[in-house]
Amino acid sequence: MRLAVAQIVSSANPADNVELIREYATQAKAAGAELVVFPEAAMRAFGNTLADIAEPLDGPWAAAVRTIAGDLDIAIVAGMFTPGNDGRVRNTLLVTGPGIDTSYDKIHLFDAFGFAESDSVDAGTSPVTFELNGTVIGLATCYDVRFPALFTANARAGADVNIVCASWGSGEGKAEQWDLLVRARAVDSTTFVVACGQGDPASVGLPSAGAAPTGIGHSAVVSPLGSPLVTLGREPELAVVDIDTSVIPDVRGKLPVLANARSF
Repeated sequence: MRLAVAQIVSSANPADNVELIREYATQAKAAGAELVVFPEAAMRAFGNTLADIAEPLDGPWAAAVRTIAGDLDIAIVAGMFTPGNDGRVRNTLLVTGPGIDTSYDKIHLFDAFGFAESDSVDAGTSPVTFELNGTVIGLATCYDVRFPALFTANARAGADVNIVCASWGSGEGKAEQWDLLVRARAVDSTTFVVACGQGDPASVGLPSAGAAPTGIGHSAVVSPLGSPLVTLGREPELAVVDIDTSVIPDVRGKLPVLANARSF
């Protein structure tokens, strides 16, 4: 499978962000990618209000992304916000493309490092996988990467690839934690991990949004044994990588952590 990681820096304007998706998806298709992954909060950057732009999955923003995917004949994963309960929103990954239309609501909310995502976001409840050209792919969002059980649940549901879309918070040691966690989740689940984060706004001259997790870059694609296949820096960038999921049975034969796991 050839896939692309679109490390963008989202703005406050959902319409402008659709055009970013169009631009990067077009580049990905030209490079031969079957799938292009965008970060969490691709619809609107954190540090801005969310309830006023949240739309259902059949609303105009999602429809525009579907049109891009259809026009280009490419699968797209992109972070958006959908209506939740009690005035909150859901932090949603939209998955759309040829024969694909599904979504995942972030399960683990980022109530950490001085940020309280649960104040404005409703948690999801269920893991989600989808199939693209015979490959099963699991979904996760940002803080989810700190919880191995989601990644192993996706693997037990047939996933050979786990996607984690993020808008990672900055701070001391946070880049190192991101690298450690992404690689650990690959080894825990013996899956390829495609980790797409928002680029660092400071890298394009944008001001800080306070405690809001607006991204640090460092997107990566990691092998099932934890080796980075591609790593990005802080700036917006498109990376295209080929992954060979046919190696998964051999990896799981050598490292049968899923088969050996015990519940306590």
